[in-house]
Amino acid sequence: MPKVKANNLTINYEQQGSGEPLILIPFLTADHACYAFQVAEYSKHFTCISLDLRGTGESDNPDSAYTTEILADDVASVMHALGISKAHISGLSLGGAVGMWLAAKYPQTVKSLSLHSSCPKTDAYLRLVIANFQIMAKAMGNVSEMVVQALFPWCLTPELYAAKPDYIKTLADFVRSRPQQSVASFMLQSNAVLNHDAETQLPRITAPTQITFGRHDAATSTRFADGMKKAIRNSEVLILEGCSHAPIYEKTEEFNSHTLQFLMRNAG
Repeated sequence: MPKVKANNLTINYEQQGSGEPLILIPFLTADHACYAFQVAEYSKHFTCISLDLRGTGESDNPDSAYTTEILADDVASVMHALGISKAHISGLSLGGAVGMWLAAKYPQTVKSLSLHSSCPKTDAYLRLVIANFQIMAKAMGNVSEMVVQALFPWCLTPELYAAKPDYIKTLADFVRSRPQQSVASFMLQSNAVLNHDAETQLPRITAPTQITFGRHDAATSTRFADGMKKAIRNSEVLILEGCSHAPIYEKTEEFNSHTLQFLMRNAG
């Protein structure tokens, strides 16, 4: 796997496909492989660069606190190191939070912005959800098991568990197969989510923006949709039916189709 020095860190990434660059920013606990189902389609049209954020995968694991804004600085530094002056930016959940900061602070570098299952500011409800993940991670001493046992039910609907138990097992096996985030690193990353606040930055975003939510997502529900749509001037909102926080796994074909259409409209 290639690595690059960025923002005084060594950042691991994977590159696939050809075409305009598309940066994929992972969600909480995940490494670059979390978007495997999307890269399979996106890479037919774009050069997909999937990152390991600091403290995940094979990237450096500093022990100091950081914010979603600092994570955006990391991504901007990766782009600079790779000689990418402008790219499409996509992220789900934490990845979307980082994308907001990137598009607001470095608007000249963002050709389009895709914000999936994300929010401009962590509110009281989401703060409680994340705090419970922290309690579980510390109690279990294993972040991968916390993801499978505690985080999965927030990301996938009960209907999917009932209809496709083998698929749930496949997703769980996938999580367990990836480089495991330490509990200490998870605490730092989840603290960045707890303190996330890009609300006042949204009007600075100039790139065409697609905002998506799963209809049954409780963590980052459609309660955030109107505020984001109003604050980001050139934005559109899509609600994906029959899924929760992770439509990338639950409604993969539909998610890929809608998001790729948006990316293609803003390419060239």
